[in-house]
Amino acid sequence: MSDTSPDSSSVQAKIAPDTAPASKPNRARLIMLITLLAIGGWMGWKWYWGQSHITTDNAQVDSHIVPVLPRVGGFVVEVAVKEHQAVKAGDLLARIDDRDYRTKLAQAEADLALAVAGAGSNQHAGQAGAQVSAARATAAAARSTIEQSLANADKAQKDLERTRDLVAQKMLSPQALDAAQAAARAALAQVETSKQSANSASEQITASSAALTAAQAKVEAARAARDLAANQLADTRVVAPAGGVVAAKNVEPGQLVQAGQPLLSVVPLSDLWVTANLKETELKDIKLGAVATVEVDAYPGIAVQGQVESISPATGARFALLPPDNATGNFTKVIQRVPVRIRIQQSEDATRLLRPGMSVTVVITTR
Repeated sequence: MSDTSPDSSSVQAKIAPDTAPASKPNRARLIMLITLLAIGGWMGWKWYWGQSHITTDNAQVDSHIVPVLPRVGGFVVEVAVKEHQAVKAGDLLARIDDRDYRTKLAQAEADLALAVAGAGSNQHAGQAGAQVSAARATAAAARSTIEQSLANADKAQKDLERTRDLVAQKMLSPQALDAAQAAARAALAQVETSKQSANSASEQITASSAALTAAQAKVEAARAARDLAANQLADTRVVAPAGGVVAAKNVEPGQLVQAGQPLLSVVPLSDLWVTANLKETELKDIKLGAVATVEVDAYPGIAVQGQVESISPATGARFALLPPDNATGNFTKVIQRVPVRIRIQQSEDATRLLRPGMSVTVVITTR
């Protein structure tokens, strides 16, 4: 019995070193196999996911930036807002000295009153209208004079005929015939004079009517000048064209500004969208109305839902200051980017407001 025990232990000792190393490679192979399967599964899922999604981090939040420019020039007497202040449409932003514009308006109103006095109004006749009325009365009187002259000429002609018969019968002297002939000629001359007076009166009506038209045109010109002066006076109050937040304020009291000079900008934070610059090779599956998920870099873990609203009609390079010209001889093909607009909603959380220029990551579901 004592001889067999050492032999058994020696046999086991020889076997143990041979079987222990064989288990370690098997475990390593299993771990490597599991790792490869996990990587392959992840890559397969990523490939499958990529068939129905397009993602890019070349995107940012955009919004309208409304510049505020005065319509008139002058010295600024008041600035009613501060940088980053929220304003509503129509709120006073700045006020320009209006004394000169008030004087211009008073002068324009005086010119209008003078023009109305010359041309008249619906209630009162002016100088030009009175001249037209006088010319028409003169023409009417001239026409009446023609009728009277014709009657006198007819009477003179009949008197001449009777006098001629009486002279032939030697009942009147030849001097009476001469007098009757002279009266007839004078009556005919008076008829011509009356006709010429009537023609002159008619021409006077035309001239007076033209003067009235000119006077009325002066009234319209004076009224337009008055309205322009009133508009310029109103434009001394620079108001917000839209609701939003004041930014890039570049105006102070006492500053001399010119018409069209930028004073500040108003950014309406309620109207936002995302501009995603996608590769031209990614556009084939993009459709209007496609669902998009927007992740904002400033707020990790916060996703905003949106929809594809429009696709730019040209690549971004076409709108560059110096667009590329591929016909110059040196050509290198570069995948172009096309801006895609995605409509989003402003966050309701005041501490996580979206602002134009923020970087975002966009994921668009294509199908």
